Amino acid sequence: MKAFCRIVERGSFARAAEDLGVSPALLSREIKLLEESLGSSLLTRTTRSMSLTDQGRLYYDEAQGILDAVGRVEDRIREGAGALRGHLKVNASSSFGQTVIAPLLPGFLRRYPDLRLTLALDDRVVDMVEGGFDVSIRIRSSMPDSTLIARKIGAVRQRIFASPDYLEDAGTPAQPQDITRHKIVGYLFADHLAEWELDGPGGITRIGVDPHVRVGSSLVLRDLLIAGQGIGTMPDFIANAAQRDGALVRVLPEHELPPREIWAVTAARLGMDARVSAFLDHLQAALRD
Repeated sequence: MKAFCRIVERGSFARAAEDLGVSPALLSREIKLLEESLGSSLLTRTTRSMSLTDQGRLYYDEAQGILDAVGRVEDRIREGAGALRGHLKVNASSSFGQTVIAPLLPGFLRRYPDLRLTLALDDRVVDMVEGGFDVSIRIRSSMPDSTLIARKIGAVRQRIFASPDYLEDAGTPAQPQDITRHKIVGYLFADHLAEWELDGPGGITRIGVDPHVRVGSSLVLRDLLIAGQGIGTMPDFIANAAQRDGALVRVLPEHELPPREIWAVTAARLGMDARVSAFLDHLQAALRD
């Protein structure tokens, strides 16, 4: 039943086999035995595609509820015994994963030594069900309505930075409008790539920007700013270390962009199991520190 549901969710025997740690051939035999035991075909397969039969859709819909109920019971028993087992699959952006999640993983894994963990880093928003993820950590100003369940676990501040060398050569902006005369390094996936909404003493000021360099990684953006390539915006968890070292300084320190919120997103069908809850508790404790 679990194998069948994972095949449907992943849309592929090979991807489902990878998730479950078995061979595609074994999964194929399991599905054949399942279909024989039910006396009905559940999947229609060709060399290029796979689809559910009417009986397969019925079986999948009912099996979801059964597996979820069994999983919740098992998690409650394991949690009560102080042990978590199974495979936890986490998705996060590259910058947040490398700077925030990676340093806390050793402590988390020492606490739950029987837990298997996959951490996938991707700056694009991924399809959680297709990717087989239990939880995705996303940083956004708000979460759109969807079938996913989102839990806010923290917030980050978004400020403007440049290197001291760049400001010495190009001058330091004294007011938001001065930004338009500077070279801008932009984050490719940001919702403020073409316009900065700056909150300051005089209220909100909107500044149109046209980055001369656009990158798909906040870590690369940080390194370009340190190298004196212009002015850019970054969340505090990326900029803090460089600012402490003096490699970056705040530009227009009385102004900043609206804060972004850190969301933990799970598929509505899966809910928040014990493994996800334990991971998020560990992450929230680190964010508070």
